[in-house]
Formats: sequence, structure tokens, C-alpha cells
Amino acid sequence: MDSRSHFPLRRAPIFGYFCLLALTACSSHKAPPPAPPPAEVGVMTLQPQPVNITIDLPGRTVAYRVAEVRPQVSGLVLKRMFVEGSEVKAGQPLYQIDPAPFQANLESARASLAKAQAALVSAKLLAQRYQPLAAAHAVSQQDYDNAVASQAQAEADVASAQAAVDTARINLVYTKVLSPISGRSGRSSVTEGALVAANQTTALVVIQQLDPIYVDVTQPSAMLLRLQRELASGQLKKAGENQAQTQLTLEDNTSYGATGTLQFSEVTVDTGTGSVTLRAEFPNPQKILLPGMFVREQLQEGVDEKGLLVPQQAVTHNPKGDATTLVVGADNKVATRTIKTDRAIGDQWLVSEGLAAGDRVVVVGLQRAKPGAEVKPSEVTLDQLRNAPAGAANGSAGSASGSSTSGSATGGDSAPASAAKSPEQSAKKPGDSQPQSAQ
Repeated sequence: MDSRSHFPLRRAPIFGYFCLLALTACSSHKAPPPAPPPAEVGVMTLQPQPVNITIDLPGRTVAYRVAEVRPQVSGLVLKRMFVEGSEVKAGQPLYQIDPAPFQANLESARASLAKAQAALVSAKLLAQRYQPLAAAHAVSQQDYDNAVASQAQAEADVASAQAAVDTARINLVYTKVLSPISGRSGRSSVTEGALVAANQTTALVVIQQLDPIYVDVTQPSAMLLRLQRELASGQLKKAGENQAQTQLTLEDNTSYGATGTLQFSEVTVDTGTGSVTLRAEFPNPQKILLPGMFVREQLQEGVDEKGLLVPQQAVTHNPKGDATTLVVGADNKVATRTIKTDRAIGDQWLVSEGLAAGDRVVVVGLQRAKPGAEVKPSEVTLDQLRNAPAGAANGSAGSASGSSTSGSATGGDSAPASAAKSPEQSAKKPGDSQPQSAQ
């Protein structure tokens, strides 16, 4: 009896032990932490719009007129009559060659002319006397014919002497070397006392007209063919009356204020480079453009009536080098699109393939937008994106879109960043962040 009465008391500790194990097992299986909310991103909905298609071509400036001044007579240079690098006018004297020998030649030619004129008078009188005598058979016909021939020869001698006088006078004028055009003078190759020769290979000085000035650029023939094909298919439209207007960028990347006019395009392709030369004319009243300067010319080719522009910060490249962008679908899930960009238009890319009108492209919060993940998109305008602080593309959408009440770009990155923390980051102790803040 005593043993049976104590048996329930011995089973009580065992039952309590099993209850304790059950409670411990239940406490070890806690509920999983809640999933983080969708990341906030800024998107831009693509809308087709007319885009002016321009092309940036390298080139060099060329003087409007170039005159290599050479002497037309030989002699000794007595004086230089201009300042190197100064502006000269057409007909302005540049050099004075010793005129003494040419003055003497002119006087000699004049004397020869006077002698020929005197001989002509004698021959003319003799022919006049022989004319009635020959009619009366007082002199032979042969003598009369000789007198007439002598008169004609004397007239030819007078003409030759007159030509010699004119030549001597021209050579005397050539002793004063004149500027053939108006422009800026270069460096003089001779000084006073130098002996120069007529039509020598070395120019005395080069005069260049700089206002207006030409800009010669080269365009690849393949690009020209593509442009013609797009115009024929209707993808591009001609720019109208302003299609010949061009802009210029200088070597220091500053814009040249004046607008130029396209003059002509070469009709042949350079076999060595496969390019076509285009020439434009620009006003140059301040003489900023000098011959030989390297410049870049912007030519307007046409207008793409349905162009799609994507901000450059929204385009990245995959390991293959292909351009990609992130697009938010109708279910607010992110997808990667491989695109083709045609050219840069300011701070945007002109997309030719891979995107369509109405696509929502991620432009803010690119680091948090993972392909396949669900996001919380908010519309961002181009002006808000441009006015956003640096790094906003990788930050929060609020930093670009701004507050909904004021519309200013004053939103911070703290709220979205904390919302996008992983469960492991949320479980960190407060003391874990102290070393980072100390750094």
C-alpha cells in the first residue's frame, strides 16, 4: 500500500521535465521578421517629342582670302612700308624696291619712241612725194613701193617703242610692292637691303582676310549615307530654311557666339579617309578665329519627330558593354532593358531601340532598384532631376522629386534609406554604429 501511494509522487518530476522541454521548443521557433517595404525610386515616363538631330564634326579654320605677295621685278629692297601683324588695305604699299634702274629704262624707252616717231615722219613724207611721181611715171613703181613699205615699217617701230615705254613704266610701278587684298599681314621674310628676284618662290609676306572666315570640317561618307536614308524613310525631317545654320565650339570648349552658314559640300569622297569636306562661313569681326585653329562645328541634320530621350544617369553598361536601363512595369516590378543609344543630346541619350513611349525608366534610386524586385515608384520631372543635389540618382526619390506640398527639391535620403534596410541591419545593436560615426 505504501509503495502504490508514493508512485504518483515519483512520476510528477518526470512529467514536469517533459513540459519544460515542450515550452523550450516552442520558444525556440519564433515568427520570421516582416519583409522590408518596397524601395522608393524615382521614375520618368518616356514621351515621344521632336528632337533636333545635330552632328558634331571636327575641323579647322581657313582664311577667307590668302595673298602671297611676291616681287614682280628684281632689285634691292629699300624700305618696308608696313608693320608686321597689322591690318593693311588693298593697294597699300608694302615694300619699295630701288626704282633707279627702272626709271632709266623708262627714259631710254621714251627716247627710242621719239626716234621711231621721227623716222615715221620722214617715211610718211617720202611716200607722199612718190605717190604723184609714180602716177606720172617720173619714178619707178618699185621706188614708190619701197617708200610705202618704209612708212609701214616706221609705224611698226613706233608701236614697238610705245610698248617698250609702257613696259618700262609698269616695271617702275612694280618697284612699289602693293597689297592685293585687305587683311592682316604676317611676318616679313625680307628686310631693307635684301636682294629680291622677280616671281621668286619665297613670298615677301602673306596677307590673309579673316573677316569672314571659313571652317572646313570632314564628315564620314557612311554617316552621310545614313542621314540620306533616314530622310528618305521619313524617320527624319528636314530642318527647313535653317538647315544651313551652324554653331561653333572653340578649342577651350567655349561656344563661339556668332552663327555660321554652310556654303557647300564636296562632290567627291576622299579615298584616303572616306570622308566628305564641308565648308561653312562665319563672321569674325573681333578676329577671334585665326587660320589653322582646331574647332568643332555643330550641324543641324534634321528633326526626329518621335524621339525618346533618357537621362544619361539612368543608362549603365553590362559586362558585355551593352547599354542597359531599369524599367518599372505595370506591376511595379523592376526589369532590365538592353537599349541602343544613337547620340547624346545635352545631358540625355537619344534611344533608338529597346524602349517605347510610356515606359517608366528608373532615374533615382538605381542602387535600390533590383531586377525582379517590387518598388514604390514616384514620377520625377527632368527639371527636378537636373536641380537635384549631386548623387541623387543613387539616393532617394524624394531628393529629386521634392516635397508634395512645396515642390522644392529638399527631400532627404534618411527615410528611404532606413526603410530599405535589411533585417540583419535592423537587428544591429545601438553600440555597433558608434565606430562608424566616430570615423
